[in-house]
Order: sequence, then C-alpha cells, then structure tokens
Amino acid sequence: MKRIVTIQDISCVGKCSLTVALPIISAMGVETAVIPTAVLSTHTAFKEFTFRDLTEDIPGIVNHWKKEGIDFDAIYTGYLGSFEQLKLVSGIFDEFRTEDNLIFIDPVMADHGKLYPGFTQEFADEMALLCKKADIIVPNMTEAAFMLNIPYVEEGYDEDYIKDILKKLCGLGAKKAVLTGISFQEEELGVMSYDSETGEYFSYFNDKLPVNFHGTGDVFASCCLGGLMNGLSLSDALKIAVDYTVESIRITMKDENHRWYGVNFEQAFPFLLNELELLK
Repeated sequence: MKRIVTIQDISCVGKCSLTVALPIISAMGVETAVIPTAVLSTHTAFKEFTFRDLTEDIPGIVNHWKKEGIDFDAIYTGYLGSFEQLKLVSGIFDEFRTEDNLIFIDPVMADHGKLYPGFTQEFADEMALLCKKADIIVPNMTEAAFMLNIPYVEEGYDEDYIKDILKKLCGLGAKKAVLTGISFQEEELGVMSYDSETGEYFSYFNDKLPVNFHGTGDVFASCCLGGLMNGLSLSDALKIAVDYTVESIRITMKDENHRWYGVNFEQAFPFLLNELELLK
C-alpha cells in the first residue's frame, strides 16, 4: 500500500483541507498520514471560528518520524498559513525526498483575483520559491498570477495564453504544472497541464455548473494525488479529479438539505471508486 503525507490545516467542521484530503485519499486505497498546521473549529467562511496555530508542533512530528524511519510515496501540501510554515515545509521536502517519491503542491492562497485574508505578494513570492522543489503544482488562475507577478485575467484568454502561463509556472522549477478552473467555452470548466520534461500539454473539461462551493479545489487536488498513487498517468488523474469534483457538486445540488459550507463528496465515493477501477 502506498503512503502519503499531507500537510495543511484542519477545520473540525467544514469540508476543506484535511477533512477532505484524508477521507478521499484513504478511500482510494492509499495510507494517508497528516501534519495539521492549525486547528480551526470551522473553516473561515463561518463567523467567530476558533483557531490554534500548530507550527511549533511540526518539528517534533518530523523528528519522530525520522527516528522511526517512516517514509512516504508522496508529500502533498495545501493551505500553509505563514512564512515559518513555508520554511518548515521546504525542510520536510529535503528530509523526506527520495528518487522515487512525489512532491505535490497545491498553493492555496487566492481565488477570484484576490489573495485570501492575511496573505501578501511577498508570501506569494515565497510560495513560488517553494514550488521550485515540486514535481507537480496545481494553482488556480489567481494563484498563478500572484506567483508569476502578472495581471490576473478572469476571462477572454485563449489556449496560447494558458500555455504561456504553464511554461512560466514550470520556469519556477516545478517539473509539471496544472492550471485549474480554466475555460475556453462558456459552458465548460476544467484544467490544462504542461510537462516541462516532454513538452506535452493536456487539457480536460467538464460541465461548468452555475454554483460555487467552498473546498472544491481541495477535493480536486486530493483526488488527483490519489489517482497518481494508484498508478494513473497525470492526464488520467486529472480526468478523474475533474469528473469526481463535478459529480460531488451535482449530488450536492440535488440534495435540498445540503450543508452550505461544502460539497457532498462522500456520497460521490461510489462514482469515484468505479471510475478509478475503470482507469487502472
């Protein structure tokens, strides 16, 4: 059985970060270790949530794992909340990197043309430096714009524009870059990737649904990594991640009593596991 570690915060209620990554990757048959960077009572779309920073606990966890000889087939980072956490994660990459494992970065820090509260351009610059150590990065259009210090373009772009951004993202040092949330036609939404080692591009789209839910980026990234750990190519991992995310949204939309704070990704597990079996 493959084993990965994911490093991000945990919201005790709220379908995002570790409460998404742990169940999805585990359901795909991959042992999922975690380093929680912070504990929140809920995710930040709620009011008056509690927050406890766990940065000081990270070195002790890492040192214990090293003493135990624990290793990982992939290291997956999501939301990192401070410069100190970026520094610690960079060190974790160095400590646990092998010739065979995978470093997968979702640079969670911005969306819809704006940085999340508490983040700055300087933080985006440091995230770009961290991405230098990655095998695969999966930013959205906003995160890519901030890391590359270029204007954010919401719509009206063409395929050549996206290909140029992907090349620039790999220019940061990552071997492969994936841009999420892109669209060339009004009714479609999907991803495009670039492999700097082969020069190949890949794109995949599904229906663009008229809703927005918190945590869908985490659903996508977690499913993508789970696919890779099941031996899928990046293109097949992206396909299953896009389709599973869309299916999770569809199921949520059909549920009149769905929770407002995330998607019903749990109810889409049969779809996910069936698709995974077909692709393996």
